[in-house]
Amino acid sequence: MKLIERRMYLDKIISVMGTPDIKVITGVRRCGKSKLLEAFKSYIEKEFPDSNIIHINFNLPEFDYLLKYRPLYDYVNKKYEDGKQNFVLIDEVQMCANFEKAINGLHSKEKYDIYITGSNAFLLSSDLATLFTGRTFEIKVYPFSFREYLQYFEDTDRYGAFERYMLEGGMAGSYLYKDQEAKYDYIADVFNTLIIRDIRQKYKIRNIQLMNQIVDFLMDNVSNLSSARSITNTLSSMKENVNHVTVSSYMQYLCNAFAFYRIRRYDIKGKKYLSSNDKYYLSDHTFRYAKLGTKNLDYGRVLENIVAMELLRRGYEVYAGVLYKKEIDFVAIRRSEKIYIQVSDQISDKTTFEREAAPLLQIKDAYPKMILSRTRHDESQYEGIRILDVADWLL
Repeated sequence: MKLIERRMYLDKIISVMGTPDIKVITGVRRCGKSKLLEAFKSYIEKEFPDSNIIHINFNLPEFDYLLKYRPLYDYVNKKYEDGKQNFVLIDEVQMCANFEKAINGLHSKEKYDIYITGSNAFLLSSDLATLFTGRTFEIKVYPFSFREYLQYFEDTDRYGAFERYMLEGGMAGSYLYKDQEAKYDYIADVFNTLIIRDIRQKYKIRNIQLMNQIVDFLMDNVSNLSSARSITNTLSSMKENVNHVTVSSYMQYLCNAFAFYRIRRYDIKGKKYLSSNDKYYLSDHTFRYAKLGTKNLDYGRVLENIVAMELLRRGYEVYAGVLYKKEIDFVAIRRSEKIYIQVSDQISDKTTFEREAAPLLQIKDAYPKMILSRTRHDESQYEGIRILDVADWLL
């Protein structure tokens, strides 16, 4: 498989080398966590040739004898070399029973620089503080961005490439398949076999049909306001016997595994977060095609999903804005920076453009405002609002 250097993530790992934190690489299944760990290993070998690297990949059968925490702990200690910088790199750490005991024990010795990846249903962001007694540093990895897609295919036609990216997405493993249906079969298999299987195993879910119904609902309603109660009401109207507490739990499990990302609502005028109804976006928009097909392709929702994931990739806190009962697609906040963003498939029609611009024009503060669409034109301005082609903004 062709590899590209994912410099943004690699630089983030390099920036915390030598710190006492346990570095945890997280992200949806098959988004490239293992390849990133290998790239980091290559970097160490090149830049610090005198260091000692203890690399364990639990995907490989030769490490099966380390699948309990005590053998893993002993193995690493035997590999330790005095007088050198000792790096511990462990891939798919959750396959080792009680792995946290081994990691905590190694960390307490204060002589290892530790990096781990794992299945996200078993290595949750919310659980890191309780799993590990030491401080953790999380490196969040996402499927390929549009910039990485261009880099992979060495394409110079950004607008044409973006049309393909909308259909092919960022799950790089699918790029090996020539036929579009084969690509979607691969993506569906990743979602069903890996993500859902992990969730079932972690939470011992028995009602698989309900999980699938919730997945279908959230996929069909990407970018729409959703809640556990609205899903429960929809399923109840179909004569399904469901409880909104169970539905809420299943929705949280899907977010824990990075299948979906929950975006909360933010009252711009009142400057407060709203507790009712959230928006849900897929970690990669092609999961939707693979599960539901492409017959009724809603490009507006696809664009919104791509923008949401790019904002998260860039490190923003992302919210859905509310102002005077009008919706603003995204309020993106990063420290003292704030951006208001509307996303629309086409704004060539005057009525559509005015509808998208109206909520932004009502915002009275001086933070940047923009509309992203498939304009295929250079950037322009309207009443202080930046109008950009979404492909240009992604780059």
